[in-house]
Amino acid sequence: MARPTIAYVCAACGGESAKWQGQCPQCGEWNSLERREAGAAPRAGSAAGGKPGRAPRAPLAPAVALPTEGLPARFGSGLAELDRVLGGGVVPGSVTLLGGDPGIGKSTLLLQVAASVAAEAPVLYATGEESGAQVGLRARRLGLGAAQLRLAPETDLEEILAQARDARARLLVVDSIQTVQLAAVASSAGGVAQLRECASELVRFAKSTGTAVFIVGHVTKEGAIAGPRVLEHLVDTVLYFESDAGSRFRIVRATKNRFGAVNELAFFAMTEGGLREVANPSAIFLARPEQVAPGSVVMVAREGGRPLLVEIQGLVDPMRFGNPRRVAQGLDSNRLSMLLAVLHRHGGLSLQDHDVFANVVGGLDVRETGSDLPVLLALASSLRDRALPETLVAFGEVGLTGEVRPVAYGEERLREAAKQGFRVALVPRDNVPRRAIDGLVIRGVGRLAEAVEDAFGR
Repeated sequence: MARPTIAYVCAACGGESAKWQGQCPQCGEWNSLERREAGAAPRAGSAAGGKPGRAPRAPLAPAVALPTEGLPARFGSGLAELDRVLGGGVVPGSVTLLGGDPGIGKSTLLLQVAASVAAEAPVLYATGEESGAQVGLRARRLGLGAAQLRLAPETDLEEILAQARDARARLLVVDSIQTVQLAAVASSAGGVAQLRECASELVRFAKSTGTAVFIVGHVTKEGAIAGPRVLEHLVDTVLYFESDAGSRFRIVRATKNRFGAVNELAFFAMTEGGLREVANPSAIFLARPEQVAPGSVVMVAREGGRPLLVEIQGLVDPMRFGNPRRVAQGLDSNRLSMLLAVLHRHGGLSLQDHDVFANVVGGLDVRETGSDLPVLLALASSLRDRALPETLVAFGEVGLTGEVRPVAYGEERLREAAKQGFRVALVPRDNVPRRAIDGLVIRGVGRLAEAVEDAFGR
């Protein structure tokens, strides 16, 4: 009798290990390896006609041509901003995971989507966190015509899927994955095994029926979706809700998308009537005072597939005691330290005896290198106590040797700046377009010292 093979499977990431150890070698989780037994493979060469030591080759299935016609068409969610993040609309048979902090608006967003799609096709909204009456009160407060929306206040996933099949639902919303469970899995709702099996069952249901599935996921205190990492691997799209504390604006960011671009952004404003799309996102980050103070400059960032104007603020203050502080909000703090060294060596401005603070207004995270030049100009403005012109916009990467390097989509950024009313642009010389842009004076620079002199010397 063949001895069973023993493997240890990580409950967090699904990775296998030949022996038990305290930490998973693949994802780093502690005490997550579980013992699994499987039947041993048949002895090689035991079948008739097989060579000793080699198993007979199984017949190969015929290759299938990649389908190019008759593919399911996307359908709209009712919110153009959300459709942008999804890559152009909802794909039938896709599974989307939406995470975010409590109270940020996940359920509100999906209830609005469900009510919009229900006007044209069957939709099932399954909730394990609210009763049917509570969902109805929320729909009434939001002014949604949800009469055609089917509601399932249920935590049994098998019952939810049965109702979705009976209704031939075009869209299924599960709010949330941490509240549903399968009776065949011997663990409580929200456990690692339940989350993994429930997500797998939802993926199988979506692929076999063509029903689009939206799943709400809770997040941990670190901001990651709670549960095993395999949960994000199973789904097609992962969206994160982001917002600053106290702000009414919401950002939905795609961190994984099999049907579109990642890092695409959608902008919403939370109102009494629910989430409303922001037609001009740049207006969120450009609420500047009439009198611009020193240490402020506007840059054109590129978030997802569109340019976005944001304000960069810098503050330089003489050091009181101890070591100088370097604080960056919305920027890479390590890159800020590097840029300060470049400013000293190639810009002629030393900040070694000053505390330095840099901030992106509006709570947006800007991780692209195009923010290098605006950050240094804002810090130089604060150090010299001289305000830059309010109609000036800048972008560009700064290298360690002091050169100002071009960034991608330069002309598109400049056109967006001109559309928003800016009149002067300080950009890398290689980003200067061949054709002039109406209403915008473009100044190309090649070195950091040249950029500082151009910004303050004219």
